[in-house]
Amino acid sequence: MGMISEFKEFAMRGNVIDLAVGVVIGGAFGKIVTALVDQIIMPPIGMLTGGIDFSELKWVLKPADASNPAHKVAEVAIQYGAFINTLIQFVIIAFAIFLMVKTINRLSRKQEAAAPVAPPPTPEDVLLLRAIRDSLTKGSE
Repeated sequence: MGMISEFKEFAMRGNVIDLAVGVVIGGAFGKIVTALVDQIIMPPIGMLTGGIDFSELKWVLKPADASNPAHKVAEVAIQYGAFINTLIQFVIIAFAIFLMVKTINRLSRKQEAAAPVAPPPTPEDVLLLRAIRDSLTKGSE
């Protein structure tokens, strides 16, 4: 029972749950960015480049052979167009994360500036020296 209770304690920590939420939201954000790149950004880029669909770009190493139905050979190709799409998706995700972090940093700086800064506590040696000074001034009066 000890291991189960330890696991429950571990799984219910705030950091683990925050991480799980972040992974789920990150996966959904990745799908949104993929749709944005594939459906919105790449068609105009393809139109500007003469109708090229980057996702279809590939370098065929060995063409498919379907002449023998009993022994079909699949195409072997390096699909560099899909890699280009993935790079564009990465740039978009990195830029979105940059904007989020920049916004969060700006908000946290505003909160820090708005919060009054309490003076640091007086060190103990200074308090002792003040007490000695006060006792000496009372004794000389």
